[in-house]
Amino acid sequence: MSPDESRHGGFLVRLPVTERTTLTGFLRNETTGGLLMLAATVVALVWANSAFADSYQELSELTFGPAALHLDLDLAHWTADGLLAVFFLVAGLELKRELVVGSLSSPAAAALPVVAAVCGMAVPAALYVAVNLSGGDLRGWAIPTATDIAFALAVLAVIGSALPTALRAFLLTLAVVDDLLAIIIIAVFFTSDLEIVPLVVAIGLLSVYALLQSRRVRGWWIYLPIGLAVWALVHASGVHATVAGIAIGLLTRVKRDEGEDRSPAEALEHRVQPFSAAVCVPLFALFAAGVPVSLEEVAAVFTEPVGLGIVLGLVLGKTIGILGGSYLTFRFTRAQLNPDLAWSDVLGLSMLAGIGFTVSLLIGELAFQGEGPTDLAKVSVLTASLMAALGATVILRMRNKVYRRIRDEDERDDDLDGIPDVYQRADVTDPPPPGGPPRETPPRRA
Repeated sequence: MSPDESRHGGFLVRLPVTERTTLTGFLRNETTGGLLMLAATVVALVWANSAFADSYQELSELTFGPAALHLDLDLAHWTADGLLAVFFLVAGLELKRELVVGSLSSPAAAALPVVAAVCGMAVPAALYVAVNLSGGDLRGWAIPTATDIAFALAVLAVIGSALPTALRAFLLTLAVVDDLLAIIIIAVFFTSDLEIVPLVVAIGLLSVYALLQSRRVRGWWIYLPIGLAVWALVHASGVHATVAGIAIGLLTRVKRDEGEDRSPAEALEHRVQPFSAAVCVPLFALFAAGVPVSLEEVAAVFTEPVGLGIVLGLVLGKTIGILGGSYLTFRFTRAQLNPDLAWSDVLGLSMLAGIGFTVSLLIGELAFQGEGPTDLAKVSVLTASLMAALGATVILRMRNKVYRRIRDEDERDDDLDGIPDVYQRADVTDPPPPGGPPRETPPRRA
């Protein structure tokens, strides 16, 4: 592929060296978090189906917090409303970075992953509605729309796939757009008893936050109280509190000023992402995934409309939506597919995106409000995620030799100068910043 193709409309092409470095660190933390989340899910399932199931339920229902602020929540709600707000803060920061300096900063480059993400949410929702239209429960239509990036990366780590950074970046971009659309769905469709005054005050504080960012005001001791107050006010307004996290992330400054080692968004993400990956998401999984599982419950996944709609949505809907959206956008634009990769790779990636855990479980709780279908929805999400993981494993493992060759080429550094040799070839340059001239290729050191 020529430099021109890699800069303009390339699909799954090699990332710029700076983008690759940033992305690698982010994905490493998410992979660790995914493995911890996987372990927490196993613990929750074993605990909830053991002789100690009562203790699991009692711990989940342990209530604490100031009642005057409507924050006397049980532990399960604290993890869903509080800790997941941190997870969405990280998602908001990553989305802002993608929009300003990353793969979504150029409309041409953003078109394909955005269309793929939208199709990857619309098709699962449509399949769920089709299955539940006659005699089912339509409230769960949004459950199969979400992709869990941490769980997907954990699966990659477990199966040992050497998936190239370009494919991981595409998966991350899909998941980031997915998170934004999911939070919009939560805010619009799962908000009840809206309280206007707390919401208006929260918007006012967010405006103050944005103003302080634009004025280059620094100091965590200023922003932390604002963030906590916004979270409490959003929660009191009736809008799900996780919306506060993504809102703050999107309002944080991403571009570095001259002389800055890190922008505020980079600094905040560096501090918060490890906590989100290692603590917040695993604890949410621990208290969200603990559902009694019986043969009757597993059978209901494939016989009840709610369960079948979720499974078909995540396993087939995600695959059809993302693969179809990617191909149609590719077909009707000037995008060029990386010659080292094939559409079978996109198929495996699309199936991997059917792993819908964190947000799917959250939407299930919000949709059914703890009623009868809630446990069935959880078992269905777990079953569908397992099926998607196994299917993606089979497809991606078939191409692992190709992935290893690409990875080895991308990481080879014979002159030990810290810059992969592939970026120093005469035929490879970093893509230019949006609206700017091409960057110079890093020179070789003697």
